Amino acid sequence: MAVKWAGLSPELLLALDRTRPEPLRVQLEGALRDAIRSGRLQHGERLPSSREMARELGVSRGLVQDCYVQLQAEGYLSTQVGSATRVSGAAQDAVSPQPKKKKTTPKLDVDFRPGVPDLSSFPRNDWLWATREALRDAPNALFDYGDPRGSADLRGVLAAYLRRVRGAAADPERTVVCTGFAQGLSLTLAALAGTGVHRVAFETPGYGDDDTTAAATRAGMEPVAVPVDERGVDVEALAASGARAVVLTPAHQSPTGVVLAAERRQALVAWAEQHDATILEDDYDAEFRYDREPVGALQGLCPDRVALLGTVSKSLAPVVRLGWMLCPPSLIAAIAAEKEGSDRGSPGLDQLAMARLIESGRYDRHLRRMRAVYAKRREVLVESLARHAPGIRLTGLAAGFHAVAHLPDGVDEQAVIAAARERSIGLHGMSEQRAGGATTPPQLVLGFGNVNERAIATGIAAIADLLQGKMTA
Repeated sequence: MAVKWAGLSPELLLALDRTRPEPLRVQLEGALRDAIRSGRLQHGERLPSSREMARELGVSRGLVQDCYVQLQAEGYLSTQVGSATRVSGAAQDAVSPQPKKKKTTPKLDVDFRPGVPDLSSFPRNDWLWATREALRDAPNALFDYGDPRGSADLRGVLAAYLRRVRGAAADPERTVVCTGFAQGLSLTLAALAGTGVHRVAFETPGYGDDDTTAAATRAGMEPVAVPVDERGVDVEALAASGARAVVLTPAHQSPTGVVLAAERRQALVAWAEQHDATILEDDYDAEFRYDREPVGALQGLCPDRVALLGTVSKSLAPVVRLGWMLCPPSLIAAIAAEKEGSDRGSPGLDQLAMARLIESGRYDRHLRRMRAVYAKRREVLVESLARHAPGIRLTGLAAGFHAVAHLPDGVDEQAVIAAARERSIGLHGMSEQRAGGATTPPQLVLGFGNVNERAIATGIAAIADLLQGKMTA
């Protein structure tokens, strides 16, 4: 589909060579034909006005008009009274090969994809307000390259917010703004690799063979898997792994939904002290707990050993691309240097808008509203399973926007997923988040963040027999 260029006259790069024997009109006609045949100019795309084209090329307007008339006669261009000159579709269709049809994935009626917030609930008006406020007050110096750690304004606001809400030991000078968890993880692992750390542990289930563990490989480190049980990461297994760093989600383990037990928290800090190790705390889903207040960040217990990584990808939307790191004192300089070498800093205007959003209380208000939305959706999921598939056990804290459904022993997890897709229902197995992709025990990670209440009830009803191991058509 051609872009509908706005403005008086879109620019177009064409070159005329006055040293060549061909007349300029012939050169211009040939250049436009080639641009249309090659697809550089698309069907329906508007050309510059004859006056503007003449000015850009340093030729007479009459020459350009004659060129346009000739190409119109040949079928390359089309004009209408009172309208701009455009590329004719017939000419391009005749000379352009038909593109191969891409394989399309059938659209699902309901997709229980985990890790996706309610995209329709992004606070657009609040973000617009915050952006206007940021632009209105932004000093001219802001439009230059800034501190690679991020806006001092946002770092100060984030530090105060994380102290208040997450019980973190937050210092603006040791806070680095990044584009989200993925970049924060990569920067921290690169800094750790520079200190001689060669092995990093990841929770399983949690971080399967995906981009997260691949970040360790890119940093020149060996990723190893350590198991998670009903009390969180197994610290004894971690100690036996030989790792000097671990990435984990203690507040609301992803995907099992368990919280790291108090004695495990203490044991984890002791492990870090004894092994000169670093804990990378992924503060996943920490904002969303419905049964009681969430536990504080592990970083507050041991700020010298814990790097806290947070993001607004779940609280607002992934498109915002903003996150943060509270860095241990020993790593802040290296992480800031990695950030500067990576991209010289995250977008400054978005950082100021985020600072305004938090300072104004609008961010807190949005989170309170979304807690109520997600709590209701989780309630509908529990009720739907109880009504349509009463034998299915659902586990995980009353938090976040996913839960784990335990299928009957012997049920083929992948077969259930495939059969559900035939009914236009998207399911996602725990195997996707296990190191090695093990499919037993059979479990599903049911995300309900971006699925409304009616769709949750409809979706569960449509696959109730599959969940119970009744693989009927």
